[in-house]
Amino acid sequence: MSRLNGTARTYDIVLFGATGFVGALTAEYLAAHAPEGLRWAIAGRDEAKLARLRERLSGAPDILLADVADPASLRELARGARVVATTVGPYILHGEELVAACADAGTDYLDLTGEPEFVDLMYVRHDARARETGARLVHACGFDSIPHDLGAYFTVRQLPEDVPLRVDGFVRAQAMFSGGTFASALTQFARGRHILAAARDRGRHEPRLVGRRAHAPLSTPRFAKEVGAWALPLPTIDAQIVQRSARVLERYGPDFRYRHYAAVERLPVALGGVTAVGAVFAAAQVPPARRWLSDRIKPGEGPSASRRAKSWFSVRFVGEGGGRRVFTEVAGGDPGYGETAKMFAESALSLAFDDLPETAGQVTTAVAMGDALIERLRGAGITFRVAASR
Repeated sequence: MSRLNGTARTYDIVLFGATGFVGALTAEYLAAHAPEGLRWAIAGRDEAKLARLRERLSGAPDILLADVADPASLRELARGARVVATTVGPYILHGEELVAACADAGTDYLDLTGEPEFVDLMYVRHDARARETGARLVHACGFDSIPHDLGAYFTVRQLPEDVPLRVDGFVRAQAMFSGGTFASALTQFARGRHILAAARDRGRHEPRLVGRRAHAPLSTPRFAKEVGAWALPLPTIDAQIVQRSARVLERYGPDFRYRHYAAVERLPVALGGVTAVGAVFAAAQVPPARRWLSDRIKPGEGPSASRRAKSWFSVRFVGEGGGRRVFTEVAGGDPGYGETAKMFAESALSLAFDDLPETAGQVTTAVAMGDALIERLRGAGITFRVAASR
């Protein structure tokens, strides 16, 4: 419905939460790379901040006022746009009303969440309505989880069809995180039981695969000779997103397995990282300690431009199936901010303008945009390449 009625909407894209750290970077990217005639707006609750942001942007996007505490303002936002992209998190606390508004209005929705609980709850509560209206609800459209989801998809495309496939992803990165990212991580660490309950509820609602299998088991630490590094299992949302793409797309074969790792060259560094994450996880269970940690980096704060310029990421994939083995890589610059803003903006442009498969409901980037988004990201400077095959 959103595609059929697109010309009747006031805006092609509305960016909600535009004055936050990643939101402002996304707005700057859209302003610099917007196609001629793009009808877009920046939205949030603080008109003065939005006005200051618009002064820095070419093309002078419109300003819209909306607040997560005012559901009526979110419904109005959704009714006037073809695509709504939101950076307002933690999404489990601030995200559902906008998802509901977009699902009801037939408006395509994008976010940057890495929160499994939120994604599972939105599937249970709003997927059916989005399918009725034609809305595409696409979560995790930044570093979580585009390089991993599209990277696995790209790898699968290099392997034979209709055979069991095995893909492992190995993540390397050098970067800092923002206050918003840290706040979301702390919120997730404190909600373990809720995350498990939401996953179980989704399992009761999600159709079972018939005649095919797609799974993403959490593996054990190991030394991975194929990439020359210690492989530490990453219990992030990325593997779940890859698995959901594989459930929908038959190109992943009759039996698909994906494993997701952090690749660390030196064992002491790996052990130190595990210890640090464990300490933060433990502290997040205690409210006073969690509040103390959240005060260290405030939402809206993030690394400087010079620090972001030195940041980078690389995700290497090893895919096997049908007697063939392939090594691929997705790589780019600053993963959390510069490249996330790029991925987020290009995802919004892809939904608004590309000739895409007919999909609706909660879908992944690979299912909704696939090849079109890969080509957009390649054109924007993110690498998708085959490193070797045999």
